[in-house]
Amino acid sequence: MSRCLAIDVGNTSTTLGVVDGLRVLAHGYVPGGIDDIDQVLRLVNRFQRRHPFNGVVLGSVVPAANRRWEKFIKGHTGYLPLLLTHDITLAVGIDYAHPETIGADRLANACAAAKQYGAPAIVADFGTALTFDVVNATQKYVGGVIAPGLPLMTDYLAERTALLPLISPRGRCDRVGRSTEGAMRIGARIGYRGMIREITAYLRQQSGMQNAVCCATGGFAGWVLENAGMDYQVDPDLTLKGLGVVYDLNG
Repeated sequence: MSRCLAIDVGNTSTTLGVVDGLRVLAHGYVPGGIDDIDQVLRLVNRFQRRHPFNGVVLGSVVPAANRRWEKFIKGHTGYLPLLLTHDITLAVGIDYAHPETIGADRLANACAAAKQYGAPAIVADFGTALTFDVVNATQKYVGGVIAPGLPLMTDYLAERTALLPLISPRGRCDRVGRSTEGAMRIGARIGYRGMIREITAYLRQQSGMQNAVCCATGGFAGWVLENAGMDYQVDPDLTLKGLGVVYDLNG
């Protein structure tokens, strides 16, 4: 196994981490991604000092930014990053009509889930979109479900109404909302749980998926699923781990 710098480029933020096998030794977030080049450089330099790495892997759902990332990484680390795509060696097979349309984050999540938790598996990623990805018992990625992410729900309410404020989906939920913000927070958290339960139950109805292990990642996974009574293993570093797994297979 090799220690690598893993870069997960999302639509609203970028996560960087140093990964060794299935261990994430350090990580950090850059809301502006490559547009905040100074913050990215500070993170990369800090990682190089504290956790030296010998390669870089890039998983991106923003193709327009890939060239800038590759140029930056090559210029500042000397490594040309491995770009995660469907046609490199992965920890899972792919049984999907158009594999080129699968997001790199979804492939990384599937690889990490299969490697760490086994198969069959259902992976929920709480990002800008809420994605569910399915790895069947033969360790093949077979598809999933895409739904609006939690921030889209809260942002849209504030944007499309005159009196509802923009809230952060964090913090305690009372049994009954005793303020506008409290009522919205309950709607976001409890309503989202209902959607997750229904989608998970639907996916479990598929052949061979009844006993699938369920794992969740993404910024809001912990808040939504805490004490929800659902058998999801929350793993905030799942995507970075998946990128590390892919790097090891292609290094």
